[in-house]
Amino acid sequence: MTTSLAYEIRRAGPRIGAEITGLDLNRDIDEATAEQLRKDFRDYKVLVFRGQHLTPDRHVAAVSIFGQPFDHPTAIKDPSNPLVYPYRVEQSGKASHWHIGGLWRTPPFQIESLVYHEVAELGGHTLWADLQAAYDDLSEPFRQLLASVTAVYDANPEHYAQGSKKGAVARTVEHPVVLEHPDTGRKGLFLSTGALRLAGVSEAESAALLPYLLRHASSPNYTIRFGWNPGDFVLWDNLATWHYAIDDYGDGPRAYQKVIAAHPETPPRVGSTG
Repeated sequence: MTTSLAYEIRRAGPRIGAEITGLDLNRDIDEATAEQLRKDFRDYKVLVFRGQHLTPDRHVAAVSIFGQPFDHPTAIKDPSNPLVYPYRVEQSGKASHWHIGGLWRTPPFQIESLVYHEVAELGGHTLWADLQAAYDDLSEPFRQLLASVTAVYDANPEHYAQGSKKGAVARTVEHPVVLEHPDTGRKGLFLSTGALRLAGVSEAESAALLPYLLRHASSPNYTIRFGWNPGDFVLWDNLATWHYAIDDYGDGPRAYQKVIAAHPETPPRVGSTG
């Protein structure tokens, strides 16, 4: 356990993830503490703050320490703050697959965050995997090949809305399979199970490479796991990790509020015609 300014860090694993204790995000944070939190976020990529019980306004303020909150065009908005998106799995469905948020957008949002309101008594943990560590373990010839490969995704944000049923893919967007992080410059894999195909290689090569990369990036060697209680606040680097909400809690409750943040220096680009 490491003491850092006004709080302590308890690491969740050797690669990524940490719990922050001794800090109340319902209070204003001084700039020195905020700067240290940003450094810890760059280092650990997933930060958990237990028992914060943040209101929508406080949730937005907490995420603003790390990035610029993003106004999602299709998400259902909290009536008290339009940058907060309430979710209840009974209506929105479960995200029980490895994924990265915001792939309809270029660039995708950099940060995702949740405050939990209701959770099942047992189960309902969330996994994150370190996509940068997964990249590091690839051979150099394979890294060179992937440097010119992109993954193709559905570019319609309405297909990513709560409870939506995806229709035909009318336009697509491409993201590099190897992403250089805008804050750290570190390279990592960048792909999701929603990828339609790989571009820059043949159809047959895509059919062979994509499943391999998805399996490799989700290896237990790169993952951490957190369970939840009401009031817990978590945020993660959406450009360096992907996540999986385990569906092992049956019809138990799961309700939370979400705030996302985009990198402020890079404007979005429109997807291409599919």
